[in-house]
Amino acid sequence: MTHRKTRSPTLRWLGEQLKPARRHFMQGIGAGVLQSLLMCLAAWLIAHLLDRAIFGHAGLRQLWPLLGALPLLALARGGLTLMQRRATFAAGASISHRLRQSLEQRMRDRGPSASQESSSGDTVTRLVDGVDMLVPYYAGYLPQAVFAVAIPAIVLLAVLSADAWSAIVLMVAAPLLPVFMLLAGKAAEQASQKRWLRLRRMGAQFMDALSGLTTLRLYRAAERQARSLASTGEAYRRETMAVLRIAFLSALVLEFFATISIAVLAVLIGFRLMWGQITFEHGLFVLLLAPEFFQPLRMLGTQRHRRMDAVAAATDLMALLAEAPIASNPSCAGVHKPIKAQRVTVSFEHVGFGYDGQREVLHDVDLAIEAGTRLTLVGATGSGKSTLLTLLMGFAQPRTGRLRINGEDLAALDPDAWRAHIAWVPQRAHIFHGTLRDNLLIAAPNVDRFTLEHALHATGLIDVVARLPRGLDTPLGERGAGLSGGERQRVALARAWLRRAPLWLLDEPWQHLDQASAARLEHALRRRTQSCTVLRIAHRLQTVADDERVAVLADGRIVETGVAGRLRASNSLFAQLAAQDHAA
Repeated sequence: MTHRKTRSPTLRWLGEQLKPARRHFMQGIGAGVLQSLLMCLAAWLIAHLLDRAIFGHAGLRQLWPLLGALPLLALARGGLTLMQRRATFAAGASISHRLRQSLEQRMRDRGPSASQESSSGDTVTRLVDGVDMLVPYYAGYLPQAVFAVAIPAIVLLAVLSADAWSAIVLMVAAPLLPVFMLLAGKAAEQASQKRWLRLRRMGAQFMDALSGLTTLRLYRAAERQARSLASTGEAYRRETMAVLRIAFLSALVLEFFATISIAVLAVLIGFRLMWGQITFEHGLFVLLLAPEFFQPLRMLGTQRHRRMDAVAAATDLMALLAEAPIASNPSCAGVHKPIKAQRVTVSFEHVGFGYDGQREVLHDVDLAIEAGTRLTLVGATGSGKSTLLTLLMGFAQPRTGRLRINGEDLAALDPDAWRAHIAWVPQRAHIFHGTLRDNLLIAAPNVDRFTLEHALHATGLIDVVARLPRGLDTPLGERGAGLSGGERQRVALARAWLRRAPLWLLDEPWQHLDQASAARLEHALRRRTQSCTVLRIAHRLQTVADDERVAVLADGRIVETGVAGRLRASNSLFAQLAAQDHAA
């Protein structure tokens, strides 16, 4: 009973996804039903022709018009079958396309923190393989489920018009097939769920192994990881074969019951022909239609595994879509104010935040950054520095308190318009697959050549471009293969340089650079951000100049603020952190 309750919402959800593609789906169903009507007409035509030829002694001249109609009926049936398959496939493809767009949008709405909560391999498996599993369901199983009801009903009416006793035999035999499908379906569904979970785990394990291949090779664990992946793949193969074994077995039993039912009907018709209770034409007509009566049910049995795969995948897709986007302030629900400002003032007012299922990361944070000023955020690892930047970029919302931009609640501002005001330099720059030019123009697609060259000179990236074989048009490997860590960081800084944003967020941008390069870029950055608001996270406290204003985070709270030089000279937490950093 519990299993039925958990399954019904999934089936309802699958039905809801069909609504926008209902036109294509109904076109396919209409073509299939019309094809079955032509099938009944062809069966009657064959029976009538043979009856007239054998018992009516009709010649070829008299039968020629009817014989000529048979190829036309066959062509029409073939065309309708092709139309049905194309229409139902189009329905499945449009559903998968729309669903993948919805899932991608939901991932974007949840922000970068969502990608950190689950394995990238698991997410890719669900978004790619999971969505692809729905296409055969809508293109194959669901139309066949409709045909399994509609076509036998049409055939039964046609048989009833010819012989009532034969129709009664078909009605008695028909329920045997669905009953067996239900009995076999429970075991097959459990096996399909287990197979889907195994596929997700295998995808996550493979992606993790691939991303950590350098570490595995250094610790001579690559072979062991390869054996683990091979073992997981073998388990997935066995589970796939288990699902197919159940599907083939159920198809075999369905064929057996259908064959027995047709044989019983044929024997009864033979005796009744002998006793003169049925004509040859009607008897042959019924026998020609009997296999077509059971065919949709048999086909449904062979496609049942598609339904199981779709239900298993849909359960996960429903969970992904049900995951809440970035929490918003209830008082600002539905409100998205535009923002366009040349200067930005930031204010954290009693801000508290915690990730789902985890302890509070920030507690009652009060912090103000005036427009055009620079603030350096320092603190021990895990104190909440990166979380503050995440909140400021709008990828998460405070649980308590408010974050104001120029006096406006950030939760009420349009997220995309707000992020256009931010230049972001992370601690580890991400390089996308493409050319160096493509990676730079992510920040400003329409930037002119002069501005681009100025950014290259200002960030020291011009020397990197000079040594690359094709300059800016040199393709970069995944995650910046071909660039050093410091060069990747220069790319991130050049992106921010091109951004022309009034707010700069820096997460220790010089960590991968030597001291001379860091000093040179720091000087260039100060000139570039003279009129900008700058919030910087510093991990190496020796890089913090004495005239910089700093705020110290400890256990999610702002415990002290002031000028770095004065704090160093006092017995402050900043001075203690600086001493520890220097000793390390």
